[in-house]
Amino acid sequence: MSGFEAQATMFANRLRKTEKHLRAWAKREQVTCLRLYDRDIPEIPLAVDRYEDHLHVSQYAAEHKAHTEAPGWLEAMVAAAGSAFDVPPARVHVKRRERQRAGSQYERFDATGARFVAHEGGRKLWVNLDDYLDTGLFLDHRQTRARVAAEARGRRLLNLFCYTGAFTVHAAGGGAASSVSVDLSNTYLDWAAENLARNRVDTGRHVLERADVLAWLGAYRGPRFELVVVDPPTFSNSKKMTASFDVLRDHVALLAAVARVATPDAV
Repeated sequence: MSGFEAQATMFANRLRKTEKHLRAWAKREQVTCLRLYDRDIPEIPLAVDRYEDHLHVSQYAAEHKAHTEAPGWLEAMVAAAGSAFDVPPARVHVKRRERQRAGSQYERFDATGARFVAHEGGRKLWVNLDDYLDTGLFLDHRQTRARVAAEARGRRLLNLFCYTGAFTVHAAGGGAASSVSVDLSNTYLDWAAENLARNRVDTGRHVLERADVLAWLGAYRGPRFELVVVDPPTFSNSKKMTASFDVLRDHVALLAAVARVATPDAV
């Protein structure tokens, strides 16, 4: 870590301080996956997330400074993070987050197939910290997933752009009457199916659909939904779609289409 000792020590100290501050809360709330650092120190533009006994370190390339590109800098910071939490190198996973390109939410970085189960709110969800831009579980949605679980009992859920189905798992665990989860990616629908199976969700009542969301909404003629989750990408131009999707351009049409398949008092 020659040349970066002072910065690495500062980084490790900040991580330990944050973890100490959150420790009692995380134990009380049984939170095992959480963000511990997010560019708190301007000179260290990283994000550090804990997933169970693993660390996920992201470097924000768009915010790099000359020293962050120096040989050995990132390695020194990653080593400091592992040391701060006594996590061995094999369980510290590193990604460089470039400016997002169209469709990059599905970009594959590696093909390790390495995954493990993360726990949240009594549910079990598969995560993969190496192979894709995203891990399979968005940590900033934890409270919203808990809200969906709390409000799901007896309701019909529609989960659009469902990704790996975490919202569906929570809704099913909360007693949802049924659900339909829609996504265009075979990779993530397979992942969602594994999450449903891991939580013993009845796939007769909780259905996964591979489709372009806007096209699916236009064609849907079934019972209306009382609870809807809509989490679209910023932009997508997949070859599987009839047209590109831009959230700034298309959000009004999207929400209008959602309203047509939702009950008047839907959430």
